[in-house]
Amino acid sequence: MLSYLSQVGHLIKFSLNSPTMRLEKGMLIISIDVDVGNKELGVINKHKDSRDVNRYFSEYSIGVIEELALPMFLSLLERFEIPVTFAIRGQWLEVPNSTLDCLLGSSIKHDIGGHGYYHRRFKHLSREEADFELAKIHVAMNRSYLTPVSFVFPGNSIAYLDLLTKYGFKCYREHGGFLKDGLYIRRHCQLWDVHPSLYVDRYSNFLVVRKILDLCSSRKLPFHIWFHLWNFGNTKNSIQNCLKNLFFPFLQYARHQTEDGRLTFETMASAIRIMETKADLIHTSNSYGENNGKQRL
Repeated sequence: MLSYLSQVGHLIKFSLNSPTMRLEKGMLIISIDVDVGNKELGVINKHKDSRDVNRYFSEYSIGVIEELALPMFLSLLERFEIPVTFAIRGQWLEVPNSTLDCLLGSSIKHDIGGHGYYHRRFKHLSREEADFELAKIHVAMNRSYLTPVSFVFPGNSIAYLDLLTKYGFKCYREHGGFLKDGLYIRRHCQLWDVHPSLYVDRYSNFLVVRKILDLCSSRKLPFHIWFHLWNFGNTKNSIQNCLKNLFFPFLQYARHQTEDGRLTFETMASAIRIMETKADLIHTSNSYGENNGKQRL
């Protein structure tokens, strides 16, 4: 019930707010947080109950759910040919497993971003600890021939933004919530804030989420939805029900809008490439105008 009321509140809020930007088309951006990755990582971490990951389940339990859910989501995304941002924990890359191979071997070129190394909350870390965490992510990603530009802070705990640029990241997802969610992308601290719009879970309502998408495509705004793989239950049936009742009809509806030319599917990385191109064009246009003015003088 709370999830449904929050989404209705988002719809009302977004309908009443004046847009702060305008794109060529609406954008649908999806980012998925992979907090553990698989049960093997839970074994390595000694089945510990980590409040930095989940206050109710151990890392092992979360790993089991994600190991089950990830191939199911990948299959649906491949069906509709939709790239998304997967924010993955660096430690997962150090554990050989079929689930990770499934993600890296997907027929869709997904944006693989960083999500901490040990999934520690950055506001709880010293600057040196945060730098150490990012350095380990950098090494783990490079070993897997990945060059991430997107970053999602574990637990949405935003801190040390300047360190992200040190390790090559270009964008991040800001902390959201009902009062902070928005339909925009903006420059912030030499990075792009690909701002969250809506958090979805097993209680999300397809009709409400669809209406927000309609609003974004008509106003040419970015709609950034995000979730964890463990948000949809811990059994195959519960995950399948969410895919059937929420994601399948929503992605099918969004695909129709792309075919009509009203919407594009973007990742966090591809969205900022569009924004950088747009910024360069504006800068070039302004410079051209200034040069012309000097010539007239």
